[in-house]
Amino acid sequence: MEKLTFYALSAPEKLDRIGAYLSERLSRDVARHRYGYVCIAMEALDQLLMACHCQSINLFVESFLKMVRKLLESDKPSLQILGTNSFVKFANIEEDTPSYHRSYDFFVSRFSEMCHSSYEDPDIRTKIRMAGIKGLQGVVRKTVNDELQANIWDPQHMDKIVPSLLFNLQSGVESQREEKESPVELTERCFRELLGRAAYGNIKNAVTPVLMHLDNHSLWEGKTFAVRCFKIIMYSIQSQHSHLVIQQLLGHLDANSKNSATVRAGIVEVLLEAAAIAASGSVGPTVLEVFNTLLRQLRLSVDYELTGSYDGNIGTKIIKAHEERQLQEAVIRTIGSFANTLPTYQRSEVMLFIMGKIPVPGIHPALPSVTAGFQTTNMLTALPNSFLEPLLSFSLTEDPEIRLLVLQILLSLIDRHDNMPKFTNIRYISVLKLKVDKCSRQDNLFMKKHGQQLYRHIYLGCKEQSSGRLHYESLFALLGLLSVELANEEVVVDLIRLALALQDLALSTDEPLPVYNRCAVHALAAAYLNLICQLTTVPAFCQHIHEVIEVRQKESPYLLPEDVFVDNPKYVPKVEGDVLFLQSKITEVLGGSGYNTDRLATPYVPQYTGKKLKQYVSSLKCECHLCLPLVDSVGMEEQERERRRQVVEKFQKAPFEEIAAHCGARATLLQSKLNQIFEITIRPPPSPSGTISSGYGQSQSRSIPIYEMKFPDLCVY
Repeated sequence: MEKLTFYALSAPEKLDRIGAYLSERLSRDVARHRYGYVCIAMEALDQLLMACHCQSINLFVESFLKMVRKLLESDKPSLQILGTNSFVKFANIEEDTPSYHRSYDFFVSRFSEMCHSSYEDPDIRTKIRMAGIKGLQGVVRKTVNDELQANIWDPQHMDKIVPSLLFNLQSGVESQREEKESPVELTERCFRELLGRAAYGNIKNAVTPVLMHLDNHSLWEGKTFAVRCFKIIMYSIQSQHSHLVIQQLLGHLDANSKNSATVRAGIVEVLLEAAAIAASGSVGPTVLEVFNTLLRQLRLSVDYELTGSYDGNIGTKIIKAHEERQLQEAVIRTIGSFANTLPTYQRSEVMLFIMGKIPVPGIHPALPSVTAGFQTTNMLTALPNSFLEPLLSFSLTEDPEIRLLVLQILLSLIDRHDNMPKFTNIRYISVLKLKVDKCSRQDNLFMKKHGQQLYRHIYLGCKEQSSGRLHYESLFALLGLLSVELANEEVVVDLIRLALALQDLALSTDEPLPVYNRCAVHALAAAYLNLICQLTTVPAFCQHIHEVIEVRQKESPYLLPEDVFVDNPKYVPKVEGDVLFLQSKITEVLGGSGYNTDRLATPYVPQYTGKKLKQYVSSLKCECHLCLPLVDSVGMEEQERERRRQVVEKFQKAPFEEIAAHCGARATLLQSKLNQIFEITIRPPPSPSGTISSGYGQSQSRSIPIYEMKFPDLCVY
């Protein structure tokens, strides 16, 4: 062997003839079943290949690959394994010269076939399968970086390689063997290497066979294997390509819209895991598309559950309601997982996008999943006006569930120090356990900009007749969080005024509130004033609040949270004695501690805008002259808004000819009016000599009107 190697290195031009001779000998020995000589010839080919890197090695390689093919075609497992081992050695060699005509199609097909071996002896079957995996790994290494070779990423190759690997990955999960390296470990290593080499344009071709394999073998329903596959994918590919995998999964979810709930839940579960791994790069450039797809699946699932079928025809396929509900929970968890990867400003956009879908059944629970774990230092970013306005408008809908949902969202957004759990029990609040930070400049700006909106919606929320115990407890928590998260001295004064206004609301005979709601509002105001007096620590203020609470405990316990916010509340429709908090007294005691007495003494009145303002002023039925122009101005604003809407609608829906005619008529009218103005205003200045008489007895002006003068181009703007 040493002499042969020396000869081949000394006379490289003879290398192709050496290869041809060894190839011929090996073919003859295989045919005659002289397997010892086959091994000797193969070892000689291997050593020559490892030693020689000359220009003429290409022809030698052709002879080598021809022999490897001969061994792989044999029905003897030992020869198949021998051929595979030689090919793997060859795959690890970096060739100096390119090859333009070499093809690896046979090797991809044969190694894939070996990966699926069903040989009777389990030990030999395992060896053949492992040889197939190693062979595929060798093909990938040899071709993936060589632009002259056949593109290994083409679907015709990927559709063989990927399912072969997944088959062994799955088989290995089912029967782990105690060996030096098990087939499943080798398969996973090979699969990771393949994915790690995938460029941007190859991700789709690598992932599509995975989706098809999971479909064909019904592997979504078990979830475990599907999740494992995509964990390998997400950890192996380059992080900047993560969103491509997410998009393919979303597309596959849409394609399976009418499949069983367990299949869809499996895909959603994989999405959930993939999003957690991919982190901030997972959603990619199409943020809203991700949420749109998930919300569409949520809506479809709810529709299926309600109608009992996938296409509206009852009885076409049995729908299992509990499976659909499990799917809905999985979708909601996945929405939350995706949202947690987004920056604050994008999460606000997503919440606004989801709110646009709220009339659709089943969408409601998706929003709290987005706000869960939401942490921000700047409330102006977390709650921009574009999001806060529609959110608060939903807080006034007739549906009590949506109102409660909106309150939960507001609470999770405002709660930045995990104070929310401490407000769940309205009856016993320990101020010492609350985390209170100094109000930042951004917080002050936020409350200056949006404080009145929040107060108004708390006030109006208390007026809703359909509000129940959960609503009032949530409103109390909102008041409490505003006090500890966003309150400066001015905000504290406004919140105290709001609490006193709620007490007046509960006493008002003009409001058609049920008895329970009146008692609940009294209890809410008492609980909040008790909290704020502990936070402000003004002794005289605390004394007044505690005195009123003590009187209520003795005479009117149905005005306190302990009797109202329980499972079987006791309430009486009467308020007597010294059971009310006095605005004059509170103003007096807080004024002594430096609080703004003028503001404290002014009763809180919700600030309305637009249509709400008109309705509110009308409901006051006041006869003062101030209200009349106020209502009129609001009416004029409404009329102007309606006129603008009609104009916009006309330009959107009218035929083009009609719009053109309308604009032409307006232009003509405008021109005629301009001509009239010019005639009146632009006349020549009076001449001392009056007018000049022409030869024909006509008068002629000395000056030319400005609008008829010809100016040079440079003078005209």
